[in-house]
Amino acid sequence: MYTFLTTSAWTDYELIDCGNFEKLERFGDYVLARPEPQAAWDKHLSEGEWQRLAQATFKREKGNQEKGQWQLKKGMAEQWFINYRYNDLKLRFRLGLSSFKHVGLFPEQDPNWQFIFDRTRALPGKPKVLNMFAYTGGASLAANAAGADVTHLDSVKQVNFWARQNMEASNLDNIRWLVEDALKYARREVKRGNKYQGIILDPPAYGRGPDGEKWLLEEQINELIKLCSQLLDPENNFFVINLYSLGFSALILDNLIKASFGNVVRNEELGELYLEDQAKRKLPLGTFFRFSSEK
Repeated sequence: MYTFLTTSAWTDYELIDCGNFEKLERFGDYVLARPEPQAAWDKHLSEGEWQRLAQATFKREKGNQEKGQWQLKKGMAEQWFINYRYNDLKLRFRLGLSSFKHVGLFPEQDPNWQFIFDRTRALPGKPKVLNMFAYTGGASLAANAAGADVTHLDSVKQVNFWARQNMEASNLDNIRWLVEDALKYARREVKRGNKYQGIILDPPAYGRGPDGEKWLLEEQINELIKLCSQLLDPENNFFVINLYSLGFSALILDNLIKASFGNVVRNEELGELYLEDQAKRKLPLGTFFRFSSEK
């Protein structure tokens, strides 16, 4: 079944408006305006309203679609914290203004954090969970809070440090931090015969490992999913993958997962994540596939 998932009511996050390839968001006490390539329609609010509301606006460097600078109004913090809550899951995230327009959090992942928290709790014993391309750790924290033995892997040392700050701010501990290339690590784990009850993947379209290893989604995702199928416990499990690459169809995910995992796939969900603004426009923010041994 093809599913559309969005965030639950979240006190510290709100998509206010989106359009003309930008989005206006509130993170806690601060409102940010930044580029959004999926927002191809007109804005609902006027440019004057955007300028009045935005306390920080990201402007791209000329000739560079990735990097840029934030223009800050007086009183705008460069770092701050927001809270997240789902049932008895309570997390706290440090946010910051990066030169790549990111702030350290992808709020559209809220439905997956809930899934990870609930499925981890449903697994017997102390499940082992592997989170690769783990960024600042929202999924790692959700699994850890539910009682998992979590391995958090990202190729950027500073990002792992950021994730550790989020763990400490959330009053959690004992996550294993790895600065690694995901493919290399997965290959070694298969050779070791290790198994995980939960695997989480959030790969970018392209990237670099800590030693300059090149990651190209379309060339390497098939091998990585095959490796994950060997690492995942076939009986007690959950699996989550997100893709943000524009034009990478959810049907590609469906084919990749089922070709590698076969009958291990149960209770599957395939679809898109989105955020809804105040005018009820739905902003698509990636495709996902997830399954678990428990409903």
